[in-house]
Amino acid sequence: MSIKDEFKAFIMKGNVIDLAVAVVVGGAFGKIITAFVDGIVMPMVTYVLPANIKWEEWVLGKFRVGAVLGATVNFLIIALVIFLVLIKLLGKFTKKNEVPLVASNTKECPACLEQVPLKATRCKHCTSQV
Repeated sequence: MSIKDEFKAFIMKGNVIDLAVAVVVGGAFGKIITAFVDGIVMPMVTYVLPANIKWEEWVLGKFRVGAVLGATVNFLIIALVIFLVLIKLLGKFTKKNEVPLVASNTKECPACLEQVPLKATRCKHCTSQV
């Protein structure tokens, strides 16, 4: 198989295409989250933090400590918003649609890890007591 054919097979794999779609959708979703944080969350933060402190401009010698601190605070706020929106809010909607799991009528043999019926006293694979 030639390099061209191998590369074509690699590109056409489902996981590569799925990854490309995820990157594009993630980038677009990141813009939504950034706009939400910049437009709604950060104005609320300004009510808590004093407006005249320019902590993002703090320096320690040649080190721009404030820039790192600002990026860290922005990351934590964005991560909190994503957690609250995606995990908590959307998690409530998906839990309603989940079908409850039914109880299994088998158990795992501790010796060979095969599935045996619940009422069995010996494993049919390795004949050990269960």
